[in-house]
Amino acid sequence: MMICRQQRTAGSSAELWNFADQREGPRPCLLAAKGTIIEAKIIVGTPGTVMDWCLKLKLFDVEKIAVFVLDEADVMIGLQGYSDHSIRVKRAMPPNCQMLLFSATFEESVFSFAERIVPDPNIIKLKKEELTLKNIRQFYDFCENREAKYRALINMYGSITIAQAIIFCQTRRTANWLSHEMANDGHVVALLSGELIVTQRADIIQRFRDGKEKVLITTNVCARGIDVEQVSVVINFDLPVTVDGLTDYETYLHRIGRTGRFGKKGLAVNLVEKQFMHILQDLEEHFGIQITRLDTGDMDEMEKLCD
Repeated sequence: MMICRQQRTAGSSAELWNFADQREGPRPCLLAAKGTIIEAKIIVGTPGTVMDWCLKLKLFDVEKIAVFVLDEADVMIGLQGYSDHSIRVKRAMPPNCQMLLFSATFEESVFSFAERIVPDPNIIKLKKEELTLKNIRQFYDFCENREAKYRALINMYGSITIAQAIIFCQTRRTANWLSHEMANDGHVVALLSGELIVTQRADIIQRFRDGKEKVLITTNVCARGIDVEQVSVVINFDLPVTVDGLTDYETYLHRIGRTGRFGKKGLAVNLVEKQFMHILQDLEEHFGIQITRLDTGDMDEMEKLCD
């Protein structure tokens, strides 16, 4: 059994199982009608759905579950609703059920909580300096204001070939503004933010995955769980910060990880205003890296992106 944070992540995981063995072997169950007994060998779902299947509807025999997986476990444990559901499902599993927790990032508080529900775990953890993906080149351009950021963005599109790009904004307001500006300049743009319902989000992501839009502008709602092989560039229109205004290291790592998927090389460009330069410096110090300065107004400089 595998529990994922969002429906689209669960869908991607189920697709991966099918891809792994298209002719033989176990097939995943992602959807189940009420009253339908689940006979699939692999069950993939979000916390609330799996809890209902397991405890309320009793659509499968929990005693037969041999492996219990939490994907994006830092969120599944760190957020109250996900945590409550996940723990209730875990407690229903047989004592000999193996539990696996996966995530690109873990805070120490999450580690300590995880160790309470998984006694004596075997922990495989990368050092901080190994977390940033080596196949993703990281640059930044210093910009005076929002309009200067937009000019830098357009200069990039006028200088290099970008297959597909994901552009991250800190707020819905900025994402809406940027989407409007790029559409007016003739770019085919998709906009994804938190106020959309699940089916709307899924439709937008699928259209982007199919290449119907080449640019996806989004907030942190898309920082995790979307894998699109054609994404060659991630642009941080705004650097990620927490609600307290602190550097959000985990979100930065997840954002740039949307490119360089499946072993390919990727490119991440950060557009940084003066008041946020300390955020960039925090990221360099935390991950033990140097993010290279890039002048998007200089054509010779832009050739760095094509090397």
